[in-house]
Amino acid sequence: MSSFVTARASSFIQVLRRVFTLAAPYFRSEEKWRARTMLLAIVALNLFYVYVAVLGNQWYGRFYDALQNKDSVTFWREVGVFGWIAFANIAVQVLKFYVTQLLQLRWRAWMTRSYLARWTADRTFYHLELARYAGNNGQTPDNPDQRIQEDMQMFTSATMSLSMGLLNAVVTLLSFIGLLWGLSGNFSFTFSGTTYQVVGAMVWVALGYSIAGTVVTHFIGRPLIGLNFRQQRYEADFRHHLVRVREYSEAIALDRGEKVEREQLDLRFGDVLRNYLQLIKQQKNLVTFTSFFGQAAVIFPFLVAGQQYFGGAFQLGHLMQIGSAFGKVQESLSWFVDNYDSVAVWRATTDRLTTFDDAMRAHATRENALQRDPAAVLQTGDLAVSLPNGTPLLSGAAFSVRPGDSVLLQGPSGSGKSTLFRAFAGIWPFSRGHVQVPDDAVFMPQRPYVPDGKLRDALTYPNPAANFSDDQLRQALADALLPDLAGRLDDSDSWSQKLSGGEQQRLAIARVLLKKPAWLFADEITSALDAKAEGELYKRLSDTVHAAGGAMVSIAHRAAVGDFHNQRWTLVPQEEGTAGGARYRLDASAVQPAAA
Repeated sequence: MSSFVTARASSFIQVLRRVFTLAAPYFRSEEKWRARTMLLAIVALNLFYVYVAVLGNQWYGRFYDALQNKDSVTFWREVGVFGWIAFANIAVQVLKFYVTQLLQLRWRAWMTRSYLARWTADRTFYHLELARYAGNNGQTPDNPDQRIQEDMQMFTSATMSLSMGLLNAVVTLLSFIGLLWGLSGNFSFTFSGTTYQVVGAMVWVALGYSIAGTVVTHFIGRPLIGLNFRQQRYEADFRHHLVRVREYSEAIALDRGEKVEREQLDLRFGDVLRNYLQLIKQQKNLVTFTSFFGQAAVIFPFLVAGQQYFGGAFQLGHLMQIGSAFGKVQESLSWFVDNYDSVAVWRATTDRLTTFDDAMRAHATRENALQRDPAAVLQTGDLAVSLPNGTPLLSGAAFSVRPGDSVLLQGPSGSGKSTLFRAFAGIWPFSRGHVQVPDDAVFMPQRPYVPDGKLRDALTYPNPAANFSDDQLRQALADALLPDLAGRLDDSDSWSQKLSGGEQQRLAIARVLLKKPAWLFADEITSALDAKAEGELYKRLSDTVHAAGGAMVSIAHRAAVGDFHNQRWTLVPQEEGTAGGARYRLDASAVQPAAA
């Protein structure tokens, strides 16, 4: 039994530490004085609320005594007193609600901005997803969007509600337990011919009643924590797949994949329903007990004290005061019973935010095995690149690209060409060695990101559109063979859905022509274009970077692209057992014209 209690206490302390880790930064932030002032105001309002409750208990005694004595003067006076008590009760509840909601709002806003800053800093969002793809799902949080948007709101709301509720319960207990002790008097009973007296009997009855209810509630409701944790994950997975169906609606429609997507959605929704059904069953058991417990608490003090009342020990007002005080003490002691379901949801939410926070902290302290420095040339030293599962793709690679060069990188599909580019960009965590990359470099993926909103913002992404004139934007669109879009700069739309794959690639090329970088790393950026458009755009890109005194490194499968490059790097498969264990080696050669 002692080991069980010790384990429960250790678990409780661990939860409190997690909550403190999540909550403390806000109350130490630049908003700390406002936050602390509002928190103290809420505490003061809770204390005043309990004081009003004490006044109400005293009013019960006077009012019901007046009824029993048929004292009309006292009756009407107490009706007036009740009006003031009711007004104070209403006023404090309204003020407490407003200040609490305002603090929750500010707290959530601060936490959301803080977590968004950490999630987007140093490409954390990308690396966390890579870790999931690497099979580290047990250590990597799922659905970070849901944790930032939903869990954070639930955490701030539940933490305020439960903490203030617990404070209110403690203060109420301290305020009423002495009152109940005095009202209880001495309770006498005879057992085996001996008469016993119990001082403050109603206090001990309330204590025993509440402890029994708390223990039973914990054993009934304990599975709710895990069920709530999984419910939030299943709901987020279902919502995430709905978003993907909307995002890839055209591709799914062209592939006639509606049936498959419906099956996938049904599968995820089935997880939601199955877990929710278990949650309902467990909640049913908990509600059954807590409802019985709450209803029994209404009549319980009258059953205990009724014998003394009928024996003439005290008047009706005294009995009603006992009932009211017992209810307050029992309610305070049974706070855990009444709030177990909310505590379970809060605990699950806290666990989800804690794992997310831990993952971001681990990423922030992760040592980067790849040293990346700015330089006038692209140069690597003993570069090694691996897959997320640890499989080595390339090892000991040493090469350089100087201004004026144009390099075409080729190799079999899956050989790691794009991964090598990610290592150059410094975003691939599964690489080590040394890389020097010029600061004025742009990396273009095969599938560009095209944000929703105004076309001018999508064209200049990630730079502000205000940095460029309308004439510059229109010229860039015309040079990228998108003259029809030149008149739609202020149109807002879902451009990733409205533009074809080729148009999106040309829009990305327009960005480069607009920014005029000296160094360009292009990954299959014309794969959706015809040969004529590809040739024309590659020539403009090549002229742009060389005019800026830089170089271009491209990934492409089409032989004609080689006409715009003077070097070729080829990833060549190696036999198993080769020194270093890498699956490929990098061979360099001069580019032969496509016509040859």
